[in-house]
Amino acid sequence: MRTTRVLAVSCAVYLAALGITACSRDDERPDEAVGTAASSAAAAGELTPFQLQNGIGPLTAIVKIDGRVDHEVAEKGEKLFEQKCASCHKFSERYVGPALADVMKRRTPTFMMNMMLNPLGMVDRHPETKKLLAEFFVAMPNQNLTPEEARQVFEYLRSEIH
Repeated sequence: MRTTRVLAVSCAVYLAALGITACSRDDERPDEAVGTAASSAAAAGELTPFQLQNGIGPLTAIVKIDGRVDHEVAEKGEKLFEQKCASCHKFSERYVGPALADVMKRRTPTFMMNMMLNPLGMVDRHPETKKLLAEFFVAMPNQNLTPEEARQVFEYLRSEIH
């Protein structure tokens, strides 16, 4: 019995070390722009340039955002964020998922909404979300948002992130 337990612990430690090594390669920094991963994925013919920049999901055209925040839409988005997102995401700290304070500098609005609408498809096929999975070890669950609700959450994030 003791030998089995020691073997199980040894295997767990080995697998953890292997996972840490695999996830910490110097050539895969999470702060890289989509462009580097995009060019390697595009070279492989996996995703279109649009998908690499704007994500994989139901939004197949660039979402137009004007300069003004629609506060009425943002209020609806705040309620949705509190119900469906806040248990994993904070604005200025890493939590279950990444901090959101600089997400608009790293991602397009269309990418962000496609992530909200198709998180499992994104994690399965997009190189940037695969990196996030390797870093956070948990995939974002599908919250079954409609495109209108994703826009509301996006507008809330825009109202909070300056």
